[in-house]
Amino acid sequence: MKKLGWMLSGILLMITVANGQRQIPIASPDGKLKLLLSIGKQISYSMQHAGDVLVDNARLSMTLAGGEIWGVSPVVKKISRSEKNETIPYYFGTSATLQNQYKEVAIDFKGDWGLVFRLYNEGAAYRFVNRRETGFNIMDEEVGLNFPGDFQTVTNYTSGSKDKPAPKEKQLETAFENFYDVIPLSKIDSRRLIVLPLVIDVGKDKKVIITESDLESYPGLYLNRVEGANALSSYFAAYPDAKHQGGGRNIQMLVDKRFDYIAKVTGKRNFPWRVFVVTTRDQDMLGSELVYKLAEPSRIKDVSWIEPGLAMWDWWHDRNMTHVSFKTGVNTETYKYYIDFAAANNMKYVVVDEGWSDRKKVDLFAVVPEMNIKEIVDYGKRKNIGILLWAGYWPLDRDMERAFKHYAEIGVKGFKVDYLNRDDQEMVDFVYRSSATAAKYQMILDFHGIYKPTGIQRTFPNVLNFEGVMGLETSKFSATTDMVDNDVTIPFIRMLAGPMDYTPGAMRNAAKGNFRVIGNQPMSHGTRCRQLAMYVVYKAPLQMISDNPSEYIKEPESFDFIKTVPVSWDETVTINGKLREHLALARRSGRDWWVAGMTNWDERTMEMDLNFLPAGNYEMLLFTDGINADRNGSDYNREIRNIKSGEKLKVKLMPGGGFAMKLRKI
Repeated sequence: MKKLGWMLSGILLMITVANGQRQIPIASPDGKLKLLLSIGKQISYSMQHAGDVLVDNARLSMTLAGGEIWGVSPVVKKISRSEKNETIPYYFGTSATLQNQYKEVAIDFKGDWGLVFRLYNEGAAYRFVNRRETGFNIMDEEVGLNFPGDFQTVTNYTSGSKDKPAPKEKQLETAFENFYDVIPLSKIDSRRLIVLPLVIDVGKDKKVIITESDLESYPGLYLNRVEGANALSSYFAAYPDAKHQGGGRNIQMLVDKRFDYIAKVTGKRNFPWRVFVVTTRDQDMLGSELVYKLAEPSRIKDVSWIEPGLAMWDWWHDRNMTHVSFKTGVNTETYKYYIDFAAANNMKYVVVDEGWSDRKKVDLFAVVPEMNIKEIVDYGKRKNIGILLWAGYWPLDRDMERAFKHYAEIGVKGFKVDYLNRDDQEMVDFVYRSSATAAKYQMILDFHGIYKPTGIQRTFPNVLNFEGVMGLETSKFSATTDMVDNDVTIPFIRMLAGPMDYTPGAMRNAAKGNFRVIGNQPMSHGTRCRQLAMYVVYKAPLQMISDNPSEYIKEPESFDFIKTVPVSWDETVTINGKLREHLALARRSGRDWWVAGMTNWDERTMEMDLNFLPAGNYEMLLFTDGINADRNGSDYNREIRNIKSGEKLKVKLMPGGGFAMKLRKI
């Protein structure tokens, strides 16, 4: 790996070099991560870790309507340094609190704009700042990334054909669910847009994960390969001009034409953070919370009404119960049955997914005659089960205040909002506006068909979960997608951005070669224990119980474990991990620990040191892949025995397998 030929001083605030550029050094609190900001005719920066170059001569600028460019021949007015080391609450996260420690440099420029750089031990970030009172339009923002080598990447494109990709402006309507490719920078398809987070493997086990945080009233960032260079450039969706109603279920507004600008600015504001998470071990990606730390603190003063929890979900198994006395489907009786099942099994919610409102009318107040929402909600209240309603984004957006007010008044606890499928400024504004309106009426949200999380769950803690991930629903449609590979990729990359509504819990589990697509009796790729492990591994403050109650009744041992796994935690310890291969981690709630791991299609034995446990003896409930799980994915072993802290534990994982355990101190 190339070594960086400049040194940073902890004493000098700035250095003027011979070529007239002003250079500003910034270092992380531990001094290992260093950034050198150069201000001359243009603004650029280089970043290194322990002497190894991560990004070299990266450029940044922002172009305003009228031709003004922030970053070209800038005039510095003021440079200030600060640092902070504080403990912040982590609402419904993987630990009770987070340590937020960083060093910051803020530069004010002539023209009432500025830049802020922050360096943490675990990464770096920068953002533009506007201090003008008057409004203007932004034509473009340059995020130009240059790398010192043809590094390997783990890349996720927007959806669409890889053989004949659509023009870039046509790639902007996407569900943000796609498979990750492992390719060098030089082989990234420059015709296609890259969805963040993006992993750059810079060698020596070091990785840089590029994403963004605090994305408010601004389009999401895409990256695109620069031809003939080890470089990436930025791409943003322009602001929508003309739209028409259509798309999936006719509940979207599809963009026909866009303006020539990407964002409208009405006054003083901060722009989104450009984030670089830096890790020296793959397993550290599993525990990164930098996106959350950088987001704006909560705008909800009292969060006591927000309740994370398990939710019975109807859509994945197509409401296809057996041994009941009624015709299952989208009807009141079916949801009363779900409420009874949820109440008996430690759940908090029942999700009423699509079909409860008239599809032809596309109206959240046009409830189908088979459903009595008030009766369902009241029945749930008596059983202490909250009801969440599915809603397309457009029907919700066009009558937002009335919808939240009406359904809050009858007792609905929140909405699962679907089919956003864009991240231009208009759609990002919808996400923040709906989050604020939901909070006003004390309702929770779960966004589907949405871009990656960018920290809004800190700003609005009532936003409990996000899709924007290739989840279990893919198994209802695709027999060719390698979900096992996907399952050990997304915890390192997509989960780094925030919670993900993967929706685990399948009780029909297919070993390699045995998977079939059966829409109303779906199955999962991989083993039963893999599904159990997901409840511990995957962040999800609103976690789905996705399979059929009839299947859980047949599988009481597995279900008894699932329904006891917490959805938010007091502490997390990463044990091991290799991107796209395997992982194991431990999470604590109160005095109890849950430990889980997963593998790809390779059979492996994991040896884990339990030295993270406080001293003492523990009762261990352990689920491991059965000896025949390589032929029958539903095969598993369950055992209960005692174990001491500090012991080493060996666990065998079958191809596509996993393990899960609970440890209770004796």
